[in-house]
Amino acid sequence: MKFITALFCALLPFASLAKQPPRKLLSDVQYKTYFGACPSKVAGKLTLTLMRKFEETSSLAAVKKLIIDKKLDDKHFLSSYKISYDPSLKLIRFNFDCPKPVMKAQIYKENGEEFYTAVLVDSGEFVDPTYEVLLRSEKKLKKSLPNLAFPVGLIDTDIQKQMTHLALTFDHSFKDSLSEIILDDDKKLTMIFSINRRPSSAFLGKDFWNQKVEKLAKVIEYMKKKNTIPAVINLTNSKKIVVKFSDTI
Repeated sequence: MKFITALFCALLPFASLAKQPPRKLLSDVQYKTYFGACPSKVAGKLTLTLMRKFEETSSLAAVKKLIIDKKLDDKHFLSSYKISYDPSLKLIRFNFDCPKPVMKAQIYKENGEEFYTAVLVDSGEFVDPTYEVLLRSEKKLKKSLPNLAFPVGLIDTDIQKQMTHLALTFDHSFKDSLSEIILDDDKKLTMIFSINRRPSSAFLGKDFWNQKVEKLAKVIEYMKKKNTIPAVINLTNSKKIVVKFSDTI
């Protein structure tokens, strides 16, 4: 699990850096940075840190060792990075990429009263909530994220990976109606939907979540067409669906 401290230092406008001519610091070595899906402020700050290290040592190995020793990839939200140097051009290229946010999470303790927030990303890890703030400030994340209530005792387990994989299967229509996902300490899954501002609860139990979500998506779309809201959808038994209807939309 990677919880990290965000970097808020004011920087030059790095967002257009990749489209500009190569830049250089005090030495005659130039650099280009490709940010991928990363927040440009964070990636730009990292670029300057690594360039200074290269100027001190003239060694890519030293730069990469700095990343590993200081865990700079974690601290700067990187999912991958590649650094190359062309001595004939005296040019360093930094290629960074960052994960896709999947859900906004509340990690709660057993009593349910204490919790802290995080963002679940597509690598299956929880990262500091500042990541979402940075992406939104640069308009790299515009849509709202579903909320996830997740017990602290299940962090760094297979359940965390399963939850990530499940969320990545949601289509846009399903995701737009989804308000919250709740996983309890017994690994029972509940989904809360909002359809025309009216709630609908789906109980998926402990297993076969992917198959149940496929069925659930069909039920919700069918009910929308019929102009009705299922107040409760019970899929705890994977072989049958029990639906309780509410008022018409």
